[in-house]
Amino acid sequence: MKRAILSLFIAILSATACNKQPASSGAAATSSTTTAAAAGPFTTQELTQFAALHPIDTHTHLYQSAPVLTAMLRRLNLQVIDIVVTETPDQKRLDQEKSQALEFVRSSDGHAVLCTTFNPFPYAQPGFSRKVIAQMNQDFDQGAIAVKIWKNIGEQVKNKKGDYVMPDDPVFQPIYQDIAAHHKTLLAHVADPDSIWQAPNRESADYSYYTKHPEWYMYNRPNAPSKQAILVARDHLLETNPKLRVVGAHLGSMESDFLELAQHLDRYPNFAVDLAARMPYIVKQPHAEIINFITKYQDRLIYATDNEGPADSNAAQVAQELETRYALDWRFFATNDTLEYRGHTVQGLALPQPILRKLYHENAVNWFPGVLGHAH
Repeated sequence: MKRAILSLFIAILSATACNKQPASSGAAATSSTTTAAAAGPFTTQELTQFAALHPIDTHTHLYQSAPVLTAMLRRLNLQVIDIVVTETPDQKRLDQEKSQALEFVRSSDGHAVLCTTFNPFPYAQPGFSRKVIAQMNQDFDQGAIAVKIWKNIGEQVKNKKGDYVMPDDPVFQPIYQDIAAHHKTLLAHVADPDSIWQAPNRESADYSYYTKHPEWYMYNRPNAPSKQAILVARDHLLETNPKLRVVGAHLGSMESDFLELAQHLDRYPNFAVDLAARMPYIVKQPHAEIINFITKYQDRLIYATDNEGPADSNAAQVAQELETRYALDWRFFATNDTLEYRGHTVQGLALPQPILRKLYHENAVNWFPGVLGHAH
């Protein structure tokens, strides 16, 4: 009888040991390396944890009003900033895009707010700054919480001599001052990844993009400014506008040098960065180093994706693709699973819950006042 009881006790201990999960360094980790990593859209458990943070994506371009998109935002408890961009000098195209974005915001059941912009190409026309400020203030009255400047400043817009106009050009200074006076945020996408100034390289994370968009390829372009020159102008903007909140889109275009990014975050207290479209760079960083970096700058890093939903796209397909991307990012940040991330095998960071909350919610609230709009 004693021997039978002892055998049963040993069997129970063995079963317990086999089923025990290893301790995770992240309080919000949803799984461990001993279980198969989830793929595709959120699992029920993941969605519960994700939605509990009231997550915010501060960098999207969604230009269609569709019930399926609103339903996705509601189900994920997700807030987004919808951004308009001046892709061409055509003011009518910008006005149309802004109208589409505003329609999406109004149809979002309070889950979206607008980031407006202005057309920089007519910068030399009389009264340019005054006209831009008047239009911005109208957009603020309609609920816009931020203003974006885009990479065409520094890479496309030129003066009569053929020199490229930089982000710190004096003509833009009254605009920056007005943004600060209204307690709004400047979202600055200036410059681009290093590869657009380098010889073609198929191994580059951005090779396919610049193959499809040669208009942004600066390599060997006559009179083109260096990337460093554009970033120096951006830094001058930060220095001369210390009361202006500036969020550098796409890791502030310093995605290939996290030491340089750290130095900028140390130097400029009015500067933070979003992660939009730069996850391929983040996931390739040494595991311990990127955890240390995120931990040190946990108040200055803002979750964002650069997700798109053009007016003529399939809304149901867009909603499905967006949720899958959100789920993949969440698994990388919140679990210690081994994941396939766009062709790379990576291990999740299993960040602690307080850091996840800053990354996904609190930093957006602090750096983009008004981002919650009328969210439920």
